[in-house]
Amino acid sequence: MTEVDIIIIGAGASGLMCAIEAGKRGRKVLVLDHANKAGKKILMSGGGRCNFTNYSIEPDNFISQNPHFCKSALSRYSQWDFLALIGKYRIPFHERDHGQLFCNESARDILDMLLAECAKAGAIVQLSTDIDSIERLDNRFPVKTNHGNFSCQSLVVATGGLSIPKMGATPLGYKIAQQFGINVLSTRAGLVPFTLQPEDKEKFSALSGIAVPCLVSNKRQSFSENILFTHRGLSGPAILQISSYWHAGEELMINLLPQVNLEAELKSKRQQKLKNKLKTILEGYLPKRLIASFLPDDLLDVSMQDLSDKQIQLVADQINNWTVKPNGTEGYRTAEVTSGGVDCDAVSSKTMESKQVQGLYFIGEVLDVTGWLGGYNFQWAWSSAWCAGQYC
Repeated sequence: MTEVDIIIIGAGASGLMCAIEAGKRGRKVLVLDHANKAGKKILMSGGGRCNFTNYSIEPDNFISQNPHFCKSALSRYSQWDFLALIGKYRIPFHERDHGQLFCNESARDILDMLLAECAKAGAIVQLSTDIDSIERLDNRFPVKTNHGNFSCQSLVVATGGLSIPKMGATPLGYKIAQQFGINVLSTRAGLVPFTLQPEDKEKFSALSGIAVPCLVSNKRQSFSENILFTHRGLSGPAILQISSYWHAGEELMINLLPQVNLEAELKSKRQQKLKNKLKTILEGYLPKRLIASFLPDDLLDVSMQDLSDKQIQLVADQINNWTVKPNGTEGYRTAEVTSGGVDCDAVSSKTMESKQVQGLYFIGEVLDVTGWLGGYNFQWAWSSAWCAGQYC
């Protein structure tokens, strides 16, 4: 049995970051992953450009049953610390909307940087390795795999969540927590597109491919960004964001024209005694196909000067206050993250170590911390991993 100081399960963003930090402390680190390549989700993220962090990171950008848990890690290893590492490797990047930061060239730049730092710190990354069993004996963790048996003083679980199973996502991290009696909160798909009820799907399927800036709300949260109509339902940044705050059976309020008070605007146009049809006026604001799906032809053909208050109210309600009840989500298949996971109350926010089992650590997405869309989940991976790396 090969003895090391630390075994990290998972060669993704948090696992590699933790290996770097622990290796810098002179610890003998072994990273194990069942995948044939390290950092698969890093490589596919952000359309292959990796949205690696955000200029504006606040605890309010994260969802957890323990909302205070993320504060310590995010303050001790911030986006500026990660940007300093990026700067050291001279990786070119750019800012998009809402402070989101992407590589100019390829997500491969981020992965190559992490692997180079691992090599420099002496951390070994062993791929295509399946975990057969983990035990706890004499203050050590014997770990049996299909490629050798190992023993470590500290075991770090960096297995990620259940999202995008085709990339190799498994429930291993949750099973390890449960094996050691650590509470795991129920999980669900986060940052995920919605499917629509059959009648809505039929009604709006013709809109597939149309994107419009909207304000999407429920009783707890709202986001102002694009929504995208798909052949299955609704996607786009505003939809992905609100999905993490959505409960099954709940309605969403969608303002398809958030910059315009349509009732006031149409009444103003009517006052001008315009002879234009309602359809012509609305096409100045929204795509033709969208208008045709939301409003009946006979109403769209009415001239502005002939519109009644009741008709104007109907149009305004449909456009400024569309209420839709999703059928569900597309699930883990297309979800960017997993909401829920290892209960943060069972883990130290300073060290990421289990409060119940000495030497057992949890970092990254396996924990019940879900960031917004826009680089927040990567920053959580870097921050939580950095913290664990100082102590494991």
